[in-house]
Amino acid sequence: MALIELETRIAAPPARVFDLSRSVELHLRSTARTGEQAIAGRTSGLFELHDTVTWRAKHLGFWQTLTVAITEYDRPHRFVDEMTRGIFRSMRHEHRFLAESPGTRMIDRFEFFSPLGPLGRLVDWIFLRDYLSRFLQERNALIRAAAEEGLDPAKLAPG
Repeated sequence: MALIELETRIAAPPARVFDLSRSVELHLRSTARTGEQAIAGRTSGLFELHDTVTWRAKHLGFWQTLTVAITEYDRPHRFVDEMTRGIFRSMRHEHRFLAESPGTRMIDRFEFFSPLGPLGRLVDWIFLRDYLSRFLQERNALIRAAAEEGLDPAKLAPG
């Protein structure tokens, strides 16, 4: 198993950060460089418990498809999304939001198992862990900017 743990401090209330973190539209903005699209399941708005989404994006030169489900949900404290189908043997992303002066400490715990046994673990250690860390950091920077601007997550959804 590979593990990525990140902390991001955000000068905004936990409820706003939580809602921005579960916005399909903000996720798509944060992944524009990979051409990511939501192609099935919830494709707009805010994720809720038991929602699924299938993402399609170009990572490392290859088009990938990944389906995740929201398996745990406790607004505005935490939610978990887990892969139900995709390239990993397994993937689990826990998002936590702690009230802290002057705002929120957002914590990501991202666990994944690559396929191919020892070869997959070697790829994780040499390359994939750093790639995914940067991917999550870019996403978190956009969440922080949107939250600190006071962006309303409901205004991101179409219609």
